[in-house]
Amino acid sequence: MKSFTEHLTFNVPARMGFVNITPRLIDCLARSGVQEGLLLCNAMHITASVFINDNESGLHEDYKRWLEKLAPFDASPQTYHHNRTGEDNADAHMKRQIMGREVVIAITAGRLDFGPWEQVFYGEFDGRRPKRVLVKIIGE
Repeated sequence: MKSFTEHLTFNVPARMGFVNITPRLIDCLARSGVQEGLLLCNAMHITASVFINDNESGLHEDYKRWLEKLAPFDASPQTYHHNRTGEDNADAHMKRQIMGREVVIAITAGRLDFGPWEQVFYGEFDGRRPKRVLVKIIGE
C-alpha cells in the first residue's frame, strides 16, 4: 500500500472566506501515484474547515450570511464565554463545528470519485494568518 502526505498552507486575507482547493488535491493525487484508495483532507486549525459542495459564488455568499446569523462575530466576553479567555474568536469555533473538520474522498482509476458539481473547499472563519490543511492519500 502507498501512502502520501502533504500539508497545504492558506492565508485568507478576510476574517471569513472560502477557497476551492480541488485543483491542489488533484495535483497531490497525481504525485501520489495511487489509483485506488482514499484521500483524507482536514483542516488542522480549530477555526477552519474543509467541506464538499458546489463551486457557486451565490452559495458561498449564502454560507457566509447563514453562518453569521448562527454564530455572529462579537469579540466581547459578554456574548461568548470563550472570549473571556482573552480570545475574540468564539464564533469561528462554532462556524467550524457546523461546516466540519474533514472530508474523505474515494479514489477510483486514479481520479477523485466525485458526484456531479462536487468540489472541495477550505473554509476560513478567523483569517488573516497562515493555517495548514493535511492531505493524506492511501491506497494502491
